[in-house]
Amino acid sequence: MPSELIEKYFRTNFLPHIWCPGCGNGIVTRSIVKAIDNLGLNQDDVCIVSGIGCSSRASGYLDFNTIHTTHGRALAFATGIKLANPKLNVIVITGDGDSAAIGGNHLIHAARRNIDLTTIVFNNNIYGMTGGQYSPTTPTGDKGTTAPYGSIDANFDLCNLAQAAGATYVSRSTVHGANMIIKQVENGIKNKGFSFVEVVTTCPTYYGRRNKKGDAVDMITYLKDNTINKAAYDKLPEEKRGDKLVVGELYKGERPEYIEEYEKIIQSF
Repeated sequence: MPSELIEKYFRTNFLPHIWCPGCGNGIVTRSIVKAIDNLGLNQDDVCIVSGIGCSSRASGYLDFNTIHTTHGRALAFATGIKLANPKLNVIVITGDGDSAAIGGNHLIHAARRNIDLTTIVFNNNIYGMTGGQYSPTTPTGDKGTTAPYGSIDANFDLCNLAQAAGATYVSRSTVHGANMIIKQVENGIKNKGFSFVEVVTTCPTYYGRRNKKGDAVDMITYLKDNTINKAAYDKLPEEKRGDKLVVGELYKGERPEYIEEYEKIIQSF
């Protein structure tokens, strides 16, 4: 990362970070910072909200208005912040467990209301910080400390969930393609409504090791070889689509934004 980005956007007194070698969270965090820089947003007008988990530690490293909240409640806190100060660009950093398990109900209703928040999910398919328990996105059959013989649960497609719940911008990328992450975060911030950006990232320490996925390079190479852009996917006949993970902008729609509708009620009195 260019030193000027670090000096401008990071709390350097809290570095180096605590993430494991090979963790993809640094790639995602850098991409978020680069997107903010590309948009020329005033740091004082950006609020980063996180919950609990490996990904959620990112808020402590970033030099914006930041809040590190309780497990699963990042979107609830972010909703209150946005209602209190609608001019803020509120960005939620969360993990697959934080957002889709204990925080799943908050995700559904933030999307349903179409609140102008940008939610970025660092999806590493595991609970990394607390010891490697399987999460709502752990692929069926893969192992975790709480699924030593393989998970029998069906795993969530978080993008399908967000779109079905009402998000007006939905995208997916992986840590193999930082430029795609940057562009999707930019578009999510610019979208007037609830934006959901899933970034599939790597956890070689817990998920990779337990499931014999190899080291960080092997895991990123796997993402490269097993993803397909939505534009290319849509052109393929059904029988040739296979089971590759679809990346790109998956949905873009328009409908009334919650804060603006709320303000109309206030102005009516």
